[in-house]
Amino acid sequence: MTAAAIVLASALVIAVLLRLLTGRLFRRAGDTRWAWDDIAARLIRDLAVPVSVILGLWFAAKVLELPRGTLDVTAKVLTAVAIFVVSLALARLIASSVGSLALAGQGVAANVTIFANIARVVVIGVGVLVMLQSLGVSISPLLGALGVGGLAVALALQDTLANLFAGVHVLASKTIEPGDYIKLSSGQEGYVVDINWRNTSIRTLSDNIEVIPNQRFSDTILTNFHRPAQDMSIMVYAKVAYEVDLDRVERLITEVGEDVMKDVQGGVADSSVLVRFDDFNDATVGFHAILRSTEFGDQFLIKHEFLKRLHRALREEGVAPPYWNHRVVLSDTTGGDTTAIPRQDEVSRKDGLPL
Repeated sequence: MTAAAIVLASALVIAVLLRLLTGRLFRRAGDTRWAWDDIAARLIRDLAVPVSVILGLWFAAKVLELPRGTLDVTAKVLTAVAIFVVSLALARLIASSVGSLALAGQGVAANVTIFANIARVVVIGVGVLVMLQSLGVSISPLLGALGVGGLAVALALQDTLANLFAGVHVLASKTIEPGDYIKLSSGQEGYVVDINWRNTSIRTLSDNIEVIPNQRFSDTILTNFHRPAQDMSIMVYAKVAYEVDLDRVERLITEVGEDVMKDVQGGVADSSVLVRFDDFNDATVGFHAILRSTEFGDQFLIKHEFLKRLHRALREEGVAPPYWNHRVVLSDTTGGDTTAIPRQDEVSRKDGLPL
């Protein structure tokens, strides 16, 4: 008993030392840019303590010289525990590897947990079957029961499975990816944060999280503002008065737009600024200024700065503002000439009085 206690105590001391050493190794690995050394260090840290304790218990059982039958049972139990521990560590390792591959393939914004969760469940499931086999439990009837039970579960969890396969289909087809800005026909819009086994989380511009079932993406019209590229056109609508020189206004708008593209964060400096006059209103000529932004969220600051600078430039150049006016024409019932009577706002403006 004394020798067995010494062996077990030695195993515990070794486990503590390995825990401290692997913790230091894990911190050192976290300081590097390479992700795979973090995964390897985490695997060593997860296995250090349980493997040391299991080996200590086995050697203690050998030192105690237990009866043959008891020793066999102990060996089976310790083997099953070791298999389960290794399965958990491998599941975490594979899930981390899947996450690293997704991160490398999709960039910093990638956070796809659906593949990691599937990999984790598969590895743990296989580990449990191997553990039962090591305990002498026949897994053939269990697999048959799982087949019949799986059919019943599939019928009971139709919505859950539909969301699962819809999420896998969305990721495989690359319709959307984490980091994309999307808008559904039902009105929800925002940046895709994560796609898991049941739903997709999107972050709105007001920093709220909306959770949408994956199946919704398969039966709705979706607009992805990051496809085929992140940069996009911005159309800013404004008006000018009839009296202004449109060629002069077009040159002025183009100059202001080019300055905004160079100075404002999110503008595409080498893009062409386009001006398109497209309608006649009651008292103004409407036009669209077409700018470009590197990403959907940058368009708001670009519009803000463009309108401010355009307003300042128009005032400095003396371009007439697009005031609304309306003339009322009255017909003479005796057949005389018609008379045009200006509205009160026109009379006040001509007389120099405030409106």
